[in-house]
Order: sequence, then C-alpha cells, then structure tokens
Amino acid sequence: MRLNMLKNKKIVLGITGSIAAYKACILVRLLIKKGAEVQVVMTPAAKEFITPLTLSTLTQKPVVSEFFDRRDGSWHSHVSLGLWADAMIVAPASASTIGKMANGVADNMLITTYLSMKAPVFVAPAMDLDMYAHPTTQQNLKKLASYGNHIIEPGTGFLASNLEGKGRMEEPEKIVEAIEQYFAKQSLLAGKKVLITAGPTYEKIDPVRFIGNYSSGKMGFALAEVCAEQGAEVTLVSGPVSLTTKHPAIKRIDVESAAEMYNAATKCFPKADIAILCAAVADFTPKVTADKKIKRKGDNLKLELQPTQDIAAALGAAKKKKQVLVGFALETNDELKNARDKMKRKNLDFIVMNSLQDKGAGFRVDTNKVTILDSHGLTAFDTKSKREVAEDIVEHLSQLLK
Repeated sequence: MRLNMLKNKKIVLGITGSIAAYKACILVRLLIKKGAEVQVVMTPAAKEFITPLTLSTLTQKPVVSEFFDRRDGSWHSHVSLGLWADAMIVAPASASTIGKMANGVADNMLITTYLSMKAPVFVAPAMDLDMYAHPTTQQNLKKLASYGNHIIEPGTGFLASNLEGKGRMEEPEKIVEAIEQYFAKQSLLAGKKVLITAGPTYEKIDPVRFIGNYSSGKMGFALAEVCAEQGAEVTLVSGPVSLTTKHPAIKRIDVESAAEMYNAATKCFPKADIAILCAAVADFTPKVTADKKIKRKGDNLKLELQPTQDIAAALGAAKKKKQVLVGFALETNDELKNARDKMKRKNLDFIVMNSLQDKGAGFRVDTNKVTILDSHGLTAFDTKSKREVAEDIVEHLSQLLK
C-alpha cells in the first residue's frame, strides 16, 4: 500500500540507549519525507550512541533530553509535548525504558513525556534475544499493551552480541508503515463506500471510429488510490485508459461509452456513501451507429448527435441526505461562474474546477491546478502533481464529513 497518512502529523520520537539508535536517523528522514513534523526526546544513555546535533540537524528542532536547560535553567515541558503530538514513537525501546514505562518510573524526560502523552504511543523494542525473551520484559510489554500502547514486534536476525535471534528493532520503513496504517483506520473515510468515475468515454461511430476526448484518467485513479489508502472501499468506474490500480480495496469496473458509465454509476450509487465524478463523459453520442465501417466518399460525412444521459444530474436527483456528491468542471472560459452554476444545478456538495487556460492543468499531463468551490466559498490551489491534488480534494472531503 502506498500510504500518506503522516502529512502534517506531529510526532514525538523517543530514543533510548540501544545500539539500534543509529536507525533513528533513517526513521526521522522517512517521517519528515512523509510530511510529518518530528520532535526528538532522548534519554541520557541514548546520547552515547547518537548525538543530539545529528538529530536536531535532521529535524530542524532542538533535541529535548534534560528537564532543564543547563545554560539558562529554562524548563522543558513534557506536558506541552503530550498535548502537541499526534503520536509518540519510542524507537529503539530498550528493556530498561520499557520497564520504566510499564511501571511509571519517571526519572527522565522521555518517561515523563510518555506519561503525559494524550496521543497514541508506539513502542519498537530493541535488545538482545535473551533480554527480549526474559519473562520480566515480556510481562512489561504485555502491561504496556494492556494500557493501549501499540507494540511493534522486533525482527529476528543478527544482533549486536553476535548472536542471532529475536530482538532486532523493526526496520524504520516497517515502523512508518505501521503508524500510517493506524492513522488510516482513524480516517473519516475508513469503512466508507466511495464511488469514483474516471477517464474518457468513447462514443462509437462505426466499428473502427469513435468520438472521444483527451482524458487520461490519471486524476480519477489518483483519487481512488488516496481514498483506498484512507480506509475506504472504492468502486472505480473507468472509461478506456491504460492505467492500472494498485490498492486491493479498489474494485474496478471498466466501461466504454457514456451509456455504460451511466448504467454502472447509477447502479452503484445507492450503496455509496460518497461519489466523486471525475470522468470526462461525452456530452453527445451518435444517434445512429453504423454496423460496418463507413467508407470514404465524395460528400462530407454528416453525423447526427444526441445528448448522452447526464450522470451528475441523475445522481444529484437521487442523492439521499447522508450521501456526499462531488463533481468536476473543466472550463475554458467564465470558469467560476460556470462551475458554481453546475454545482447548483446538479445538487453537488462541492465541485473541483480546473481551467485549460492554466498551464499544467487538464488532460494528458501529470499535474493539475484546481479550485474547490462549495457553499461556503472557494479555495484555490497551486499547480501540483495529480496525486497531491487528490490528497487536497480528499482533505476537503474529510473536513466536510466532520
């Protein structure tokens, strides 16, 4: 799973006196790369294995270790850290620190911060195999788990003692994944059924020709991935595209024409909590489809077109009170006026507007530049990757669900 649940999260990282402390540097970099803000709290013994200077350079924050600043006597508030954080990670967690956490021995800044923590706490043990297997350590871990802490089991492998067994701190990548999965389960989208339409539609003229558009489907597929990563059950109704889905929680329905997309969307919508209509659906389709290839002749070819069924209007009319309906508007002129009108006519909760006048927006590119409009006003965003735009849209959706 490609998760990104740590964006803007505030993380307290507790580091203890263990040889695995060097892995904390990797853990910090991974957390920051995910968009988290990291505050390191070290035990005095941890500074024997890794320097505060290294960690403060990586986090761009002074490392907290002592109760008082030795230079001016200012107090480091463990209470403030407990209120500030969205999560606390103790990695590596030595046998000594685990024992103190389990029994409330508040003799250093890390333990007092833990005892003041309002956010979830993750503990990644790191020690020799016999220390880990000792009944005292196991009892302390069970006690911590009974208090609601999340124990990230150590791995099995080569240890600093030159022995081999269970006790290696779990790899930083796995620790980050465990925390992301925790936040995904807490997401407002967790368990929600989300219907997403994506890509173009092809309206057949004859067996070899069609009327279509330049939609690549990238925006809709990015939305499907982000919603699934946040715990939603996603049904993705896609027109003809070359993209693949990655997340196992995405059920894909492939269609070709506007009529097929209409039928699939209206069938799935009654069971959906949320629908995001991102597809570039054709507004017109040939009134008559030739069953054989139309041969080239001297006269101009005349096609009579008729309107397709309006998916957004149909779902807007059928929408129940607890359902959320999100639309898209790709405009070339009078963008805000046209988008607001579409939102009102089709009973949308909010609409995502982009303009072909903006560089890096629209079809056949990996970026987009959108403005989200709802009943409260509008929010304009800079040009971003379609993945980042999807995250912004889902964040707006989450605020609406609150």
